[in-house]
Amino acid sequence: MLDPSSSEEESDGIVEEESKEVMAPQAGSRISPSRTSESSGGLAPSSSRSSARPTSPSPSAASEQEKEDLGKMQREEEDRKKKLQLYVFVMRCVAYPFNAKQPTDMARRQQKITKQQLQQTKDRFQAFLNGDTQIVADEAFINAVQSYYEVFLKSDRVAKMVQSGGFSANDCREVFKRHIEKRVRSLPEIDGLSKETVLSSWMAKFDTIYRGDEDPRKAQQRMTASAASELILSKDQLYEMFQNILGIKKFEHQLLYQACQLDNLDEQAAQIRRELDGRLQMADQIARGGKFPKFVSKEMEAMYIEELKASVNQLMANLESMPVSKGGEFKLQKLKRGHNTSIIDMGQEDENTLSKSDVVLSFTLEVVIMEVQGLKSLAPNRIVYCTMEVEGGEKLQTDQAEASKPTWGTQGDFTTTHPLPGVKVKLFTESTGVLALEDKELGRVVLHPTPNSPKTSELHKMALTKACPDHDLKIKLAIRMDKPQNMKHSGYLWAFGKNVWKRWKKRFFVLVQVSQYTFAMCSYREKKSEPQELLQLDGYTVDYTDPQPGLDGGRAFFNAVKEGDTVIYASDDEQDRILWVQAMYRATGQSHKPVPPTQVQKLNSKGGASAQMDAPISQFYADRAQKHGMDEFISANPCSFDHASLFEMVQRLTLDHRLNDTFCCLGWFSPGQVFVLDEYCARNGVRGCHRHLCYLRDLLERSDNGNMIDPTLLHYSFAFCASHVHGNRPDGLSTVKVDEKERFEEIKERLRVILENQIVHFRYCFPFGRPEGALKATLSLLERVLMKDIVTPVPQEEVKGVIRKCLEQAAQLNYTRITEYAKVEENAGRLVTPAKKLEETIRLAELVIEVLQQNQEHHAEAFAWWTDLMVEHAENFLALYGVDMDAALEIQSPESWDSFPLFQLLNDFLRNDYHLCNGKFHKHLQDLYAPLVVRYVDLMESSIAQSIQKGFDRESWEPVKSLTSNLPNVNLPNVNLQIPKVPNLPVPVAGLSVNLPQMPSFSTPSWMPAIYDSDNGSGTTEDLFWKLDALQTFIRDLHWPEEEFAKHLESRMQLMSSDMIENCVKRTRMAFESKLAKASRSTDFRISPSICTMYNVMVDAKDQSAKLCAMEMGQEKQYHTQIDELIEESVKDMIALLVAKFVVILESVLAKISRYDEGTLFSSFMSFTVKAASKYVDVPKPGMDVADGYVTFVRHSQDMLRDKVNEEVYIERLFDQWYTATMNLLGTWLTERMDQQLHVYQLKILIRIVKKKYRDFRLQGVLDSTLNSKMYDTVRNRLTLEEATASVREGGMQGISMKDSDEEDEDDD
Repeated sequence: MLDPSSSEEESDGIVEEESKEVMAPQAGSRISPSRTSESSGGLAPSSSRSSARPTSPSPSAASEQEKEDLGKMQREEEDRKKKLQLYVFVMRCVAYPFNAKQPTDMARRQQKITKQQLQQTKDRFQAFLNGDTQIVADEAFINAVQSYYEVFLKSDRVAKMVQSGGFSANDCREVFKRHIEKRVRSLPEIDGLSKETVLSSWMAKFDTIYRGDEDPRKAQQRMTASAASELILSKDQLYEMFQNILGIKKFEHQLLYQACQLDNLDEQAAQIRRELDGRLQMADQIARGGKFPKFVSKEMEAMYIEELKASVNQLMANLESMPVSKGGEFKLQKLKRGHNTSIIDMGQEDENTLSKSDVVLSFTLEVVIMEVQGLKSLAPNRIVYCTMEVEGGEKLQTDQAEASKPTWGTQGDFTTTHPLPGVKVKLFTESTGVLALEDKELGRVVLHPTPNSPKTSELHKMALTKACPDHDLKIKLAIRMDKPQNMKHSGYLWAFGKNVWKRWKKRFFVLVQVSQYTFAMCSYREKKSEPQELLQLDGYTVDYTDPQPGLDGGRAFFNAVKEGDTVIYASDDEQDRILWVQAMYRATGQSHKPVPPTQVQKLNSKGGASAQMDAPISQFYADRAQKHGMDEFISANPCSFDHASLFEMVQRLTLDHRLNDTFCCLGWFSPGQVFVLDEYCARNGVRGCHRHLCYLRDLLERSDNGNMIDPTLLHYSFAFCASHVHGNRPDGLSTVKVDEKERFEEIKERLRVILENQIVHFRYCFPFGRPEGALKATLSLLERVLMKDIVTPVPQEEVKGVIRKCLEQAAQLNYTRITEYAKVEENAGRLVTPAKKLEETIRLAELVIEVLQQNQEHHAEAFAWWTDLMVEHAENFLALYGVDMDAALEIQSPESWDSFPLFQLLNDFLRNDYHLCNGKFHKHLQDLYAPLVVRYVDLMESSIAQSIQKGFDRESWEPVKSLTSNLPNVNLPNVNLQIPKVPNLPVPVAGLSVNLPQMPSFSTPSWMPAIYDSDNGSGTTEDLFWKLDALQTFIRDLHWPEEEFAKHLESRMQLMSSDMIENCVKRTRMAFESKLAKASRSTDFRISPSICTMYNVMVDAKDQSAKLCAMEMGQEKQYHTQIDELIEESVKDMIALLVAKFVVILESVLAKISRYDEGTLFSSFMSFTVKAASKYVDVPKPGMDVADGYVTFVRHSQDMLRDKVNEEVYIERLFDQWYTATMNLLGTWLTERMDQQLHVYQLKILIRIVKKKYRDFRLQGVLDSTLNSKMYDTVRNRLTLEEATASVREGGMQGISMKDSDEEDEDDD
């Protein structure tokens, strides 16, 4: 934009050049070469009748084409002119606003994300997940980003939202923050690290990933600049914005700006006053002519006129409240009146008359003394100085200077209320006399500056005193007198009037603005602050006039005319007259614009021209605008236009511009746009209802075209229109037009349809709950739209019915979308296997759960008042899925149990949802699977029973650990079913693990020890316990929601386990008894691993019974007690059987040494033989092999039992009974030989057996009370006595003694 103060030649050249550039393509775009070109003013093209038509092979076709092109060109030209005219009105609103301000409390709009930016964001997050960035992150954060990337960024709903222009960078951040809050809360507590710190750290990493390699400082600067432009715009920025909105070229703006004098606030205020007067006259014309708009009531016609006048009076009051000057000391007089005399009550004229005291002016003078010339009479070293004063004010003095160089450059500032002040400047020299009291004055100069005086320094001849011998003394000084804001023009004029200035005389006049609507022509005398006479310009009309005969003085005449009064003025030159007429034209507010009789093209080079540059330049701009065809837009009367249609156009174009800018506006205008539109409506009387109806229509059209519109904005405009139509006067207007009511009803119905459609598509119109609060606002707006008026609330059941219907359609829509998404591969033309169908059904179930979870997370808050409807929506949604699920389950084989993961997936979700648990679909799911579960349990029970029977029949009783190395690998079915990844799932569903054992045939797999701590049981029993535990775990993991059936299943599992374990215990005891019966009765007997395995089976049976059969109620508790008692009895019997076996073996040993009893033939023979042989050879100790064999047997049995049996209590009980029974047997055997003396060999064997048994059992942990029993004391005493007797009789025991001996131990070892 050119500066309005640019020179004539420069600005003219620029405009000419631009006009050529613009006009050329317009002329070249025409089809017919014979048509005359457009005029340079850009007016409508000339008629086609005056142009010659060229010959053509097809005249009719060419004529139609030419007519079509001509009509198109005419429409384009009319549209261009309309936009230019509209731009003129907008420019005036921007140049001098007096009703609206740029709002500073509007919500800040975030930067919009485009498709390219979304793709760039995806690439950055993908790079992070690929490890291509330097960002250090833990596994939890990486998983969160992975889920965010898969679920959110790759969602097609997000892409659609970006396309609609309703997605911002803040939305990305908020969704991620909401996404990770649940994850962070679920993390375990860490000492010294709060979860808030983790959350902040994750958000910082997210910002780093989102920003990528971009410099954060540049991003911050860009955001700051955009935020500033979003808040407050300067006038130049507003001009540029609406140039883009209306398609105005730069040179057109320059022409209009300069011709409209938009930088001249006085001209703009005058334009407003003329417009307001025109609106008052139009209201009178409507009242007189009866041409009213069609209202809903006839009584509104009179109210309409009152409203028009009230709106104009309000604008007048607003204009009146505008300050006339910036910081002026005078107080404005508030005059509540308009300029139009037909509206003014003439009876109040005296009250509004100005007095001389009302006109107060304040001037600032700057006096700068530069130097004195011609001072020759003084000695060069004499001191000189100057003083300056404004009459009636203080006196100031310059610095001192030598007479050889009298220069200062000193400035003095003064304030005065005299329009024609007197400024005195005196030159002094210091007196050298001793008795001189005052300095000597050399000369003085008295000046009378005006605001129009030159501001440059000039030489003035000084009036000399007698003390100055110099004859040509001059002083160079500059006086700047600033014009106050309320002084609109000043200068000398000749004047003559009827009531004032009754004598034709030249006076100094000042045009003073007292308030926005009050101006006065005042004449002043020198050194006076109050005007001598004044004329209040209200009601006067100024115009150029011819020279009046009989009036001598003045060359250029003009007058101010009012009914009954005429005042004639004359200036000394034409330029001054133009300036005065323009200034008075602005002041009077008249509709007639004075046109000078001659057009001034060149600046007048006469005196005062430099101070009067504005007049010819403004006239030059007006002439140039007329040359380019802009004069019709500038001079057009705003009151003659249909501003309702013009505002509709500018608002529509502004909305399009706003939706296409870089901000995520959702239909909200920027503060600058709101400011201009508010000002336009107030200044041109655009009705608020019309404004909001047009706004609603435009917003709904943009919404239909795919733009995201904030429902809160729709709600605001709809509420305004509804309040107006129903007579609630939101903007103070009581009249309602028929057209407004009809359009409101039309928009109301259209809005209802759109809102219902948005609720049906709530997952896609408001994906992931974005924009925040939009869905809740939509529901609130729908409730408002359904109201019949603004007072009576709509019945809740009616609203509920509408929302219920929408959500029913939403369920159908959402299920259709996910079924289309789930069918990645088309199955048409080929048979789908049941397994494939089940897999698709499970995947579809996961998508169903995802949709419901997203609805709960992102949309449940919006439906907080309609929770039951959301539950119905979920049930309807699940019912649609239930149809496909039933069809998939019907084709499954009755012997297949692969559908249980589907139940567990759905049930785990439903049972954790308070509203859906035991709902319609949940009950249907239970009814569907209850028979399947019962049948499965029945088959399992039968299978387990058969496996027990067959297993025990061929059981080898070898431990599983040694057995598994010889077993082949058993390929079990994949019972750990991993549910496929659900797309767009906020919280990924963990892989569902369902333990479904393959029952009829099973061999213990190699991984069994990893499941159970016991690893010495038999294959059959381990198989049994694993199956029972797996079956109970499976039933428990089903989490059956219906309590009674769940208890029934649990009870049945307990009873079945009890029966199976009882059978197992009985079969194990029978096998144990059979095993011992077949075993050897001598010391060659060894405890086999199978015997230990049977004990371990009892141990496992006891442990498993506690886990599998434990119940706290009634019969089950009693049954469990019976199982425990059976196990205890069986273990007791097995210990007794094994102890009896040990006693039998000891009896066989004692039977062997009984042959040495005293008095038997064998004893005498053996003693003689040994003695005879010992004389010749070294005979081994007789009988020691028997003792060693028994000791070895005992130790082996102890070690085997200790190592293989897993229950310490059983081992201790066995060892106690074993020791007690064998010691009792020894005591009984010795008691039977109480009257006999033991043979030395018997004695040695018994001593060794007793000592080793005592020591070994003590090492095995048998208690001392058991070891040192009475029977042991008896045996020990007997053997000690026998040992003493044998030592006397035989001469020694060869180192064998009942006394403890380390040597003996070493020999034994």
